[in-house]
Amino acid sequence: MHQALTTPPLAQEAKKRRLRRRRNIIFGSAGALLLLIVGLIVASKREKPIPVTTEKAVRRTILQIVSATGKIQPETEVKISPEVAGEIIELPVEDGIQVKKGDLLVKIKPDSYKALLEQQEAAISAAKATNLQQKATMLKSEHDFKRAEDLFSKKLISEQEYNAAEAAYDVAKNTYESSLHEIERAQASSSQARDQLSKTTIYSPMDGTITVLNSKLGERLVATNQFAGTEVMRVADLSHMQAVVDVNENDVVNVKLGDKASIKIDAYADRKFKGVVQQIANTGKTTGAGTQEEVTNFEVKIRINDHDVALRPGLSCTADIETSMVKDAVAVPMQSVTIRTGDTNLSPEEIEKQK
Repeated sequence: MHQALTTPPLAQEAKKRRLRRRRNIIFGSAGALLLLIVGLIVASKREKPIPVTTEKAVRRTILQIVSATGKIQPETEVKISPEVAGEIIELPVEDGIQVKKGDLLVKIKPDSYKALLEQQEAAISAAKATNLQQKATMLKSEHDFKRAEDLFSKKLISEQEYNAAEAAYDVAKNTYESSLHEIERAQASSSQARDQLSKTTIYSPMDGTITVLNSKLGERLVATNQFAGTEVMRVADLSHMQAVVDVNENDVVNVKLGDKASIKIDAYADRKFKGVVQQIANTGKTTGAGTQEEVTNFEVKIRINDHDVALRPGLSCTADIETSMVKDAVAVPMQSVTIRTGDTNLSPEEIEKQK
């Protein structure tokens, strides 16, 4: 018979130790994995730290700026509108050309105004002829009255005859004086007709450039004394330009004549122009009246000091007006400033949004 094989006691003990080690490793790994999962869950629920940017407080010059948008316009621009109505028979200018003071801009057909002047001149001649007749009549009546006066003093004529001579003289004298006034009226009408005739030709009032041309040859114009009249063209001095901007009513109280400004023109995005405030409107312009969008702005004109670039009227621009300056002030970034309102800390930007 074969004897049963038995495992030595030392081998069995080693096997048990290996099993216990394996079991400990498994349980330890499971526990570590569990702790890792729990840690990730807890970490995900925690608030992420807020990134903070630091910057040192420094001393610098602080500027208070008022920004406004508007258009570039010439400082001097003249609207050319006729004072008499009629058809354009000459228009020797074009949009964009330069003109000198006294150059012909437009000529209106003068025929009807010439005819009116001739009528008034004829009326003067007729009034003068009538005046000569009335003067002769008055002189004769004056002579008859003096003779009647002498005869009446000698009682050679009746009082009735004397009164008749006196009345005839008074009538002749009044008629003569009336004829003098008629000459004056005819001369005034003639002067007016001559003035109207002269207004059929319009000359440039200044050296400048035709910036707007609205009319064409052959067009019939309406005089300015009839409704709004026809704006034929505009002449402007483009050597002196200005930025005309609309400043909000809350900011205009800080703007003063002589304030410096930095002007950015959209067409010249890589450059800023220097300027000075030269005019502030006394009356505001309100848009959206009676609605939530109601806004009141004041027109501010800023003279542009840079003349090395030819600016065109109507260009869009943004002006930053320097309304106040503090030198050598301790400065920190705007984002670092908070304002306490009750239990809440608000940044200046947040407070501005709540207004």
